[in-house]
Amino acid sequence: MIRKLISFGAWVLLGFLVYATIVPIGGRPTISASAGLEHIAAFGMLGILFCVAYPRRIVFVCLVVLGSAALLELSQLVTPDRHARLADAIEKIAGGGVGITLGYIMCSLNRFDRWLER
Repeated sequence: MIRKLISFGAWVLLGFLVYATIVPIGGRPTISASAGLEHIAAFGMLGILFCVAYPRRIVFVCLVVLGSAALLELSQLVTPDRHARLADAIEKIAGGGVGITLGYIMCSLNRFDRWLER
């Protein structure tokens, strides 16, 4: 049951990131003064959630997290007041990679996996 909630949360977060990426710049939600920190944290959390939700499907997790980071950055080319930057894409991909790694380590721990199966 817990894993299903985490899976739901992962997809909701991805939907939120799509919204935050496509919305005009004036409507973009911000948490901190550093956009780079936001990119790394958001995609790091996305990587952790997807990895914990789908622990035996690491290729799928990598495709969703890292692929969405790249595609969302490219999608900013079609919005008039947004810009796609390589540095932003690298931050998002790095954050996603760190998140996937942390999620994988968490799932490798027997205690954590048993807790999720409750």
